[in-house]
Amino acid sequence: MNETIRLMNRRCSTRSFAGTPLTAEERAAILHTAMRAPTAGNMMLYSIIEIEDQATKDELAITCDNQPFIARAPWVLVFVADYQKWTDLFDATDASGETPRRAPGPGDLMLACSDALIAAQNAVIAAESLGIGSCYIGDIMENGERVAEMLGLPAHTFPIAMLCFGRAATDRPLVDRYERHVVHQDRYARLTADQIAGACEDLQHLHAPHGLPVGAGSYPQVVYRRKYDAEFTHELNRSVAFWLERWQQQG
Repeated sequence: MNETIRLMNRRCSTRSFAGTPLTAEERAAILHTAMRAPTAGNMMLYSIIEIEDQATKDELAITCDNQPFIARAPWVLVFVADYQKWTDLFDATDASGETPRRAPGPGDLMLACSDALIAAQNAVIAAESLGIGSCYIGDIMENGERVAEMLGLPAHTFPIAMLCFGRAATDRPLVDRYERHVVHQDRYARLTADQIAGACEDLQHLHAPHGLPVGAGSYPQVVYRRKYDAEFTHELNRSVAFWLERWQQQG
């Protein structure tokens, strides 16, 4: 196993940061590496917003499910799926000619989200190689109206991920992954009844050391209540519908 794979296998989320700021050189290296990520047609269908204003970080800590560590993170980046810059370029150059320019559609959004997330993961691994931890914040997709206004996001943009960076203040224990039933051969295969029973037992055992409440039910039942049917997930779905509607606006 080479050092790159060892680094990636050791990486885990950091939510407790030391007060040491990142240097200008470290920030530049991480951003440059992010922008070297694979991108559809070399279009770089994303933008990166550095959050330096403390008041904005404080607000994001609230809108992103009240997570105070966001406000304490030494460096915060928002990765934005971005077709606005291309629609502006198309309009400025009359690229569509006599045919009215279409609004970006769901496929354009998915492609831009892929570009943005691939760039974000490049940033994560670059930071990790420098001894700088990170944590993804998917909650940036929530409270869409407030976030759009706060970050000045136009219609053809979507904040797909936020990343908090900083040196870890404490040791970061690795959380095991459940790797069974992930890789399929040639075709997708749904779980059989026996496989479901085995997966429930395995997941219960895997997550028990991480605070699974006694008597809380099976692990899928816990996930349903805490994640799938939680209040923040309903807000997530409401906000994503808002983002998608504005994404497809003409103009």
